[in-house]
Amino acid sequence: MTISSSLNAGVAGLATNASKLATISDNIANSKTYGYKRMESDFSSMVLSSGKGKYTAGGVSVSSKRLIDQGGSLTGTSNATDLAIRGRGFLPVTNLTEVKAGNGSPQMMLTTTGSFSTNAEGYLVTDSGLVLMGAPADKDGNITSFPRDTSVGLEPVKIAANQIMGEPTTTMSLGVNLPAGETTSTSSGDPREHSVEYYSNLGVSEKITITYTPTIPATGASNAWTMVLTDSSLGGAIIGQYGLTFDDSRTSGGGLATVTTTTGGTYNTTTGTVILTTDSGPIEIYIGQVGLPEEGGLSQLGYTFAPLNVSKDGSPVGSMTSVSVDERGIVRATFDTGISRVIFQIPLVDLPNPNGMLAMNRQVYLPTPDSGSYYLWDAADGPTGDIVSNAREESTTDVAKELTDLIQTQRAYSSNAKIIQTVDEMLQETTNIKR
Repeated sequence: MTISSSLNAGVAGLATNASKLATISDNIANSKTYGYKRMESDFSSMVLSSGKGKYTAGGVSVSSKRLIDQGGSLTGTSNATDLAIRGRGFLPVTNLTEVKAGNGSPQMMLTTTGSFSTNAEGYLVTDSGLVLMGAPADKDGNITSFPRDTSVGLEPVKIAANQIMGEPTTTMSLGVNLPAGETTSTSSGDPREHSVEYYSNLGVSEKITITYTPTIPATGASNAWTMVLTDSSLGGAIIGQYGLTFDDSRTSGGGLATVTTTTGGTYNTTTGTVILTTDSGPIEIYIGQVGLPEEGGLSQLGYTFAPLNVSKDGSPVGSMTSVSVDERGIVRATFDTGISRVIFQIPLVDLPNPNGMLAMNRQVYLPTPDSGSYYLWDAADGPTGDIVSNAREESTTDVAKELTDLIQTQRAYSSNAKIIQTVDEMLQETTNIKR
């Protein structure tokens, strides 16, 4: 009978509003929880078939969902490894307990923000035990290719905070001016010399000494020099000797004209380099290209002997001092020698339907068939946003709106309770008919 359906509708109204009250309570309770995604309840009417001239109340049902795709505002912090996402995408994380258990590939979960710091084992982990995951770099700091539709190429990000490292020297550039007047018949012929420090494979400081001896002609100017390079790691042995002549034409005056190899690696006319072998391996040295004085390297101009632009790569042994994450997710370790090295890349995970993921504790989510297949993008590439360090994402809860909904839900609950009270009074009247 319809009076019974009214009672059922009132009970359904109480249950649905109690469910909405639960979501409002969660939202308000987590208004200061970083990365929290608010819950939303949606009511739907239930229609039951009714006979002619009769109506049966169907009541109401409720469905609740978490709005994972909504982003909160970002707030700055003082920790360089506090991370948030500006735009679309999720950070890959896993449980520290799984990492410590060593049970194969740890399960990837997703989050939009986290305050990470190194633990005793060196992992970048949150206080709640979430470990950041990324693609490791090789020993040269290059990120190797990894599969993008699975997490098997990702590893827990581990920072060796007590790590020491040195970079061996592999390239060198000699930007040196040789005095044009010293190759004339009246000059003394005294050699010029300078040294360039380099670093061995063990981070030991060594040096290559370069001696430039002018060729003195009987008359006029030769514009020719002999360049000899010796290596301290080989006890001062000669590792290269070259005959140099310089152009004195109007268009290319002062630039290299010819380079003749006596010993050492052959001069490469295309690159303007020679490759010399030291005790730690080969070093490529740029001395300049023939006919291109404006490209740097060795020159002979009417000026003093001047090693103006001598440079090399490599660094001495240093200790790691800090870790940083840039907007593309590149994790760099910085050493007290001033150098930095890429050690990981943090991808951003994107899915077709983020709201279809399974929500878990600690503001993390698991992909499901409803969320669709995920893909690992480079940050700021494709549909994903970029990574912001020194930042956290705030809760998406709007407290003012939740309090308004709370008042409306309270009134709706009271109204449904009134329906039950009214039905009870009507049933009581029906009972009194028998008396």
